[in-house]
Amino acid sequence: MLGIIGAMDKEVDALRGEMQGCEEKQIGFTRYTVGTLWGVKVCLARCGIGKVHAALCAQGMILDVGVDALLNIGVAGALRPSLGIGDVVIAQSAVQHDMDTTPIGDPLGLISGPNIVHMPCDKSLSVLLRRAAEEAGLRSEEGAIATGDQFIVGTEKKRFLADTFGAAACDMEGGAIAQCCYEMNVPYAAVRAISDTRDGDGREYMEKALQACRSEEKLLRRFMALYEKEEVERHG
Repeated sequence: MLGIIGAMDKEVDALRGEMQGCEEKQIGFTRYTVGTLWGVKVCLARCGIGKVHAALCAQGMILDVGVDALLNIGVAGALRPSLGIGDVVIAQSAVQHDMDTTPIGDPLGLISGPNIVHMPCDKSLSVLLRRAAEEAGLRSEEGAIATGDQFIVGTEKKRFLADTFGAAACDMEGGAIAQCCYEMNVPYAAVRAISDTRDGDGREYMEKALQACRSEEKLLRRFMALYEKEEVERHG
């Protein structure tokens, strides 16, 4: 079963409306919907904004629902001037830019315990996401996605994240979901649609977020078709 996590209702409601044969499970404040989405068995959830909500949701999907892989979707802010509204970023890795133990000699973003900065995305899932973007006619770029409990605005801060981590986009959940998957050995991938440009602000996000969500839904339709085909070939 494929797990799909978005942070906000606007990122998951359209997908939930397309699901069939649904069963629901409530864990804490999170509602998990299990059913079939465009031919694929999935568990869909809105985690809420921020890293703690995201980590709790991912852990619930892994331990209580038993997903085999996890896909993080939603909107994000661009860290590159080349990215426009509705473009998509296929994550190569996830980092947590607000993890900072540099005073004791660690690199910025180091996650203590696993001792890693860049948590890698599953290559096979990322390949399918790239193919889906191409087939859907969407412009895409690859790079790290930088996560922190902050809504990032301002070109200077965005340039810093891009230069420090090789990041293409910033969000508030992906790095926490990636850490859960990394520690639990569950394949993880992420795709983010751009809702605000590198020079954009909160107003641009409020005006363009739904447009970005429509781009991502278009990509996910193609991704699910490719994912279903690969699953059939793998399992006969």
